[in-house]
Amino acid sequence: MVSFVRSKERKQLNLPGRNSLELMSKSFGSSSTTVRIVEIESGPINRGPHLHDTFEEVIHVLEGSGLLKTSEGDFILSKGDTVCIPAGVLHQTINNTDAIVRLICLFPVDDIRYGTKELESWSNA
Repeated sequence: MVSFVRSKERKQLNLPGRNSLELMSKSFGSSSTTVRIVEIESGPINRGPHLHDTFEEVIHVLEGSGLLKTSEGDFILSKGDTVCIPAGVLHQTINNTDAIVRLICLFPVDDIRYGTKELESWSNA
C-alpha cells in the first residue's frame, strides 16, 4: 500500500535542542523508513550526544553548516554534504554558526524511538 502524506499532515515533534518535522514513519504507514526535516538554531547546545543501537542514520545538509561530532571523529558539515552514521556510533550535530542548519535525516526503521539512546553529555559516554 502506498503511504502518502500531505504537507498539512506532517507531524511537528517536540524534541530537545532542535525543531523536527516528521515526513514519514510508522505513524504514516511506513513499514521500514523514517524521514525527518531537522532544524538546529544557533545558540546554546540543548541536546547531548545519542546513538542508534541497531540502525544507521543518513544526514543530508539542506541549508547552513555545522559540526558533526562522533565517537569516530569530528566532521565539518556544509550545504550539500551527506553522511552515513553506522549503528552504535555516538554522534551529535552542533550548529556552531549564526544561521539555522537544516537537515534531512533518514532512518531504515519505521520508529526510531526504539533503539535510540540519548546521553546528557560526552562525559557520560
